[in-house]
Amino acid sequence: MPVTLPDDLLHSTQLTEAELKTELALALFQRERLTLGQAALLAGLPQLDFQR
Repeated sequence: MPVTLPDDLLHSTQLTEAELKTELALALFQRERLTLGQAALLAGLPQLDFQR
């Protein structure tokens, strides 16, 4: 399911799209809403890189 954010909202975070995906993945992983594998997939990173 694609999620679309307005460009101005993304710009206001001062994060790149990749950084925002990583932040979202990390937050959901910390809240135990995603497994490690799912969070790494959302972040677009290999599991070992996401763990670091």
